[in-house]
Amino acid sequence: MTKSVKTIALSPSRDIPFDKLVLSQANVRHVKAGVSIEELAEDIARRTLLASITVRAVTDADGNETGMFEVPAGGRRYRALELLVKQKRLPKTAPVPCVVREGGYAEEDSLAENIQRAPLHPLDQFRAFQALREEGMSEEEIAAAFFVSANIVKQRLKLASVGEALLDAFAADEMTLDQLMAFTVSPDHERQQQVWEAVQNSYNDQPYQIRRMLTEHSVRASDKRALFVGVDAYVEAGGAIMRDLFESDDGGWLEDVGLVEMLVTEKLNEESEAIRAEGWKWIEVGLDFPYGHTYGLRRISGEQPELTEEEQATRDALQAELDQLEAEYADAPELPDEVDERLGEIETAIDAIDDRPVRYDEDDIARAGVFVSVDHGGRLRVDRGYVRPEDEEKVEPDDGETDGTSPATASTSRTPDTGCTVDSDDDDDTLRPIPDRLVTELTAHRTVALRLTVGGSYGTAFCACLHALALKLFYSYAPDSCLELDAKCVFFGSQAPGLGETPYATALTERHEAFAGALPDDSEQLWDAILTMPVKLRNALFAHCVAMTVNATIETYNRRPRALAHAERLATDIGLDVADAGWTTTAENYLGKVTKARIVAAVREAKGDEAADGLEGMKKDAQAERAEQLIAGTGWLPEPLRTAPVDAESEDTRKETATDAESEAQSAKEDGARYMADDETIDDNEQVDGETPIAVTAE
Repeated sequence: MTKSVKTIALSPSRDIPFDKLVLSQANVRHVKAGVSIEELAEDIARRTLLASITVRAVTDADGNETGMFEVPAGGRRYRALELLVKQKRLPKTAPVPCVVREGGYAEEDSLAENIQRAPLHPLDQFRAFQALREEGMSEEEIAAAFFVSANIVKQRLKLASVGEALLDAFAADEMTLDQLMAFTVSPDHERQQQVWEAVQNSYNDQPYQIRRMLTEHSVRASDKRALFVGVDAYVEAGGAIMRDLFESDDGGWLEDVGLVEMLVTEKLNEESEAIRAEGWKWIEVGLDFPYGHTYGLRRISGEQPELTEEEQATRDALQAELDQLEAEYADAPELPDEVDERLGEIETAIDAIDDRPVRYDEDDIARAGVFVSVDHGGRLRVDRGYVRPEDEEKVEPDDGETDGTSPATASTSRTPDTGCTVDSDDDDDTLRPIPDRLVTELTAHRTVALRLTVGGSYGTAFCACLHALALKLFYSYAPDSCLELDAKCVFFGSQAPGLGETPYATALTERHEAFAGALPDDSEQLWDAILTMPVKLRNALFAHCVAMTVNATIETYNRRPRALAHAERLATDIGLDVADAGWTTTAENYLGKVTKARIVAAVREAKGDEAADGLEGMKKDAQAERAEQLIAGTGWLPEPLRTAPVDAESEDTRKETATDAESEAQSAKEDGARYMADDETIDDNEQVDGETPIAVTAE
């Protein structure tokens, strides 16, 4: 016998005037959530009511219907309609489609309606937005229709543009929303699939890792190459840009690396042609050059032309306006936007006047060259006036050397001591050259005597040593010293990528160039310059020259245990702290180049066991990046960069010495400025630390 199925009778629906409806206290929704009443009212005004309201008849004490109906489910829709009535956009007697419920409990109706309602899957929303866009609605129109920002719509459309295979994985809950957002960085569906296959079954599936893998063969918009050519020029040339709508991306990534490189080369060549027209002997062009590439080359110094009366008047007026604005707003907590903008304009204009082009002698231009590159900020960098050794002006021989003989063996010569003419015993009464062997014997005696004398004069020995060091470090080819000293300066190019952009390398280069600008162009004038140099400046130059010969590099093919031990002692005595000098431990310069065990050990040492334990189980790239974040600001250094600690007594002595040295360096800087400006006479025989410098006499 077949069992009959009980049929279901649905609740009847009818239109009820709005003024016959009242809000039921049985509605379970008390906490405001989701779309606001105002936005829902606007949506009803746009599309009318899309879902009926559930109501129950209101009865009196005897159970008779009163003609009014309460709303236990649909309270937000009721309030939205109520708002439209108050705004007189909806008549109070407007019919409202309602489902009339009987039996059961009103609270049950309200609870069931909210619980049984399934939220829309995000993917359905993405695709719905995409369908509206394809039907012709703009992003702004979609945003207005659903009361969201245009950026939200762009993000949803971007998510819908990910490859179908990845969208299916997201729909199946195999991928998180954050991961899906990371995949929107690249429009290449094939590459997206490759990355997903690589990370889906690994621990290294974090969104940042996905972004890194998708952009590893692109150029960041903040890269100096992109800044140099300009993103607009790249796009105009047909290049595509990858953008991340969900994370800060500093302008995105330029996809076509080859196009970027071509544009950089073309612009560098274009800029270099204008510089080549200045007449320089050679020009080297490159994105960048190794650290220390100009060492060993002599740099000629040009002269900045004097300001014209008009330029000087303009500068004075700008400076006066700058001083006035700064004084007027000196006590203001913050500057008004227009004042801040004007101050920037004034400073830019003054810098343009002060940094006017330097003029060089035509003969110098004919033998010198220029390095053209791009600095870290994406600006063109032009370093003019470098002379190679082979381009140095050849020194013409003296009259006594024209026949191939040395000055000491010329037909007429004077002895160094007496100045008497060398007589000849030959019968023809003519003077003949002194035999070479005898000249060697005599000058050997003179050398030993000179050594004895110089060894008794600290001032002369100091200047002679400084002279030899400066010749080697600042002049490309100048064997003008009788001292057999060799100042060897080791340069680092491929051994340490990025070294030239570090704070300490930049500071060292600036100091070297400052001294180079203070020294004469001609090496023959260096001795006189050293003798007339202020003592403090001379001492600072000596320290710099000695410092440039320091080599504490550990190389597997060049074992120097004693030299490295001395370098360690030198670092300890001077209190070297590489972290204070500007080193920051990163994934690029250390953490990404060592084992996972060392990464964990570094974090454990810098931040403790809890932080280190959090790295366990992570892939190396992710581990290195996380370790970089943890170590940042702690001053932690890899072992090769650490300096051995000193005892308390030595530390006190070192600090006292460092304070004296700092004071002396500042004083030397001030003396150097006066020396180069030549606007104040400085006593060349000024004493420093009780030392008396060399006295220059007419004799």
